Amino acid sequence: MRTIVIGSTKHLLMAIFYASLGIFVALLVAGVWFLNARPDLDIWHTVDLESDFKRTKGLETFSDYLDLEKVLFKEVEEKIYDQTLTPHPSILNRYVRGSLADPQKWRHDWNRSYEWPNEDADFGVLLLHGMSDSPYALSHVAKHFEDKAYVLGLRLPGHGTIPSGLVDIQWQDMAAAVSLATEHLKRVLNGKPLYVIGFSTGAALALNHELERLAKNKTGEYSGMVFLSPAIGLPPVAAGAQWQSKLGALLGLEKLSWNSIQTEYDPFKYNSFAVNAGDVVYQLAERNQLLLDQASRQQLESLSSVLAFQSLTDDTVSTQAVISGLFQKLPQDNHQLVIFDINRTEVNMGLIPDDPILHFGGLFNTTHLKYDLTLVHNNFDTLDLPRDVVAETHFAQGEPTKEALNLRWPRNVYSLSHVALPFPIEDSLYGPEGVHYVKRIQIGATSTRGERGVLGVSADEILRQKWNPFFPYLISRTDKFIKGLK
Repeated sequence: MRTIVIGSTKHLLMAIFYASLGIFVALLVAGVWFLNARPDLDIWHTVDLESDFKRTKGLETFSDYLDLEKVLFKEVEEKIYDQTLTPHPSILNRYVRGSLADPQKWRHDWNRSYEWPNEDADFGVLLLHGMSDSPYALSHVAKHFEDKAYVLGLRLPGHGTIPSGLVDIQWQDMAAAVSLATEHLKRVLNGKPLYVIGFSTGAALALNHELERLAKNKTGEYSGMVFLSPAIGLPPVAAGAQWQSKLGALLGLEKLSWNSIQTEYDPFKYNSFAVNAGDVVYQLAERNQLLLDQASRQQLESLSSVLAFQSLTDDTVSTQAVISGLFQKLPQDNHQLVIFDINRTEVNMGLIPDDPILHFGGLFNTTHLKYDLTLVHNNFDTLDLPRDVVAETHFAQGEPTKEALNLRWPRNVYSLSHVALPFPIEDSLYGPEGVHYVKRIQIGATSTRGERGVLGVSADEILRQKWNPFFPYLISRTDKFIKGLK
């Protein structure tokens, strides 16, 4: 009897194993088929740009970097734009000259690095954009500081050209470019303070630059750091993204190297997103966490002050990680975190089944703060104007304050987003008003309606908030932060 039971159990386990293996293989085949059934890749997905910066190229100065950048854009012109000469069927393709998305329809080429010298400036500002973005992402911040600072907006390697630039980029390449730009600014500023403002991955690169120096017992080079939607941590799914790309390489299926293959209608940001790009941000965030955990208290105390702005709702990076993975690890030293809450009108809350603030548990505990925490939220004292906002600040030292801002939520906006923070309502590309003096794409002014499944752009992307109604507060807090450090 015992033999029969053991034999039956063994056969059952074998059956379960082969059934599970069969299901796994079936799901794998179905997944590969689904990913490979997406739109065909175009030349901007497949062309390799030989002139893009790599840390192994041996460039020694930022001037060398700019010279290589000029060669790079000539290569883009020859390999891409010369191959898509008009007439072309797409009027919404950034890689077609004369299209509505042609970057040349803007007066300034925001896809390239820019440097605005200012001999009378008391300080310098280094601007670092995010993954798949371009220097345009921080263009409004740059314009704000143009008259008061020496401004440098860096184009990170792999960006501002074609999406294929992100297929094999490494975070160390971007970090090397940041080092060249930083060394250049430190030299021209000649002892004047240098501040860095980083958006998303740019924030992670700025933090990494300082942490790597601290790990080598060197002093930091930034007098202060301002982060917008910083990539401190990513959703867990990002950890496994690289396997999709490796499977594609093994099977010879190039499409598997892409998380999304989209029409390139944005003149200053890639819509198609390489799998490697997500993995690069994940690896950079992991490196920063390792450096933070290994740093001594004395080293962390020497880290320059941080001011960060973060939306409570962020589908790209982890808001929780900004708190637990950065601010709760820093010793008390004038660090400031600003969180933008959702628009808590009665109608909005009726449509939101799961209040996002409930996921933060004790992270918003203000009892033993080591940093100043500001929550920008609806002013519930003005019930007749529920969309008005206040900035409620709990200090590491001192009594909390509540400041009524002369700002309010737009009527049809229920939250900010990861991408919205650097752009004011006046932005002609992402803002809701657009411009009328030139015929070009105005993404933020889109109000297209129709049947679902017709457009090649997802409804999620169309509905995503692209601009920040509280940008004036972001800028004023940044000014106050820098002034307090000078």
